Amino acid sequence: MMATINSERPGRGLRPAYHERQGSWASIAQLGCWCLGLIGLFAANWPVFCENAFSFAQRAERNFQQARKRFQTNTNDAEAAWQLGRCCFDWADFAKNDAQRESIASEGIAACRQVIARDPKSAPGHYYLALNLGQLAQTKTLGALKIVDEMEREFKTARDLDAKFDYAGPDRSLGLLYFQAPGWPASIGSKAKARQHLQRAALSAPGYPENHLCLLEAYLKWGDKKSLRRELQLTEGLLPQARKEFTGEAWEQIWVDWDKRWTRIREKTSELE
Repeated sequence: MMATINSERPGRGLRPAYHERQGSWASIAQLGCWCLGLIGLFAANWPVFCENAFSFAQRAERNFQQARKRFQTNTNDAEAAWQLGRCCFDWADFAKNDAQRESIASEGIAACRQVIARDPKSAPGHYYLALNLGQLAQTKTLGALKIVDEMEREFKTARDLDAKFDYAGPDRSLGLLYFQAPGWPASIGSKAKARQHLQRAALSAPGYPENHLCLLEAYLKWGDKKSLRRELQLTEGLLPQARKEFTGEAWEQIWVDWDKRWTRIREKTSELE
């Protein structure tokens, strides 16, 4: 039976980029800069807007150490391996420098590759491999280009195996990858693909706020007012129930993120009126 995300553990996945990008992505140097900031960008912002950043970092490190210990106790346990991959991804968000981020991500990548070698049909293995590759990409410049291609392949494989994993995480992450990446010929960015996967994620896991927030941010960027208003109303209606469903210590960090993004989306939407 395919393992699924425990309801007590937040599904997070590929992170949206918060900074506003300026100008063209025509040059390779610019593309390298984009790859450096591909995912996990809110981690760098936690100390700025969240007074609980230190406790969140401690929790991520504690989860990482526990997952590592469990995996080292039984390296043949596939679930222990991909859980380590997940915790590596989360802990890498709080890395103090590229060397630490690369070290943590590499450990997650190795664990997930081990899962896939033994079970090529492990959706969690492919999914967390892609996410840790994203963390690794942040430490590279031009070398990140090949990593992005591999991320795309792994997210697609995870989706084919279990589209609902991590609250439609594969579609959500593919949508963000296509949304944030430069377009052809520089990279894989595509408005049409981004829209397709982000909408699919929202339909597949409609009660999960992250899917709707990502879609709203895309509509804002594209200036799609009609879709934006429709999705805004839908999201506003689901948030009260989501606050009841996704509760507890493990969800504190992600709710800080969601609340900040929701406020920002509403503010920017009002500016369009």
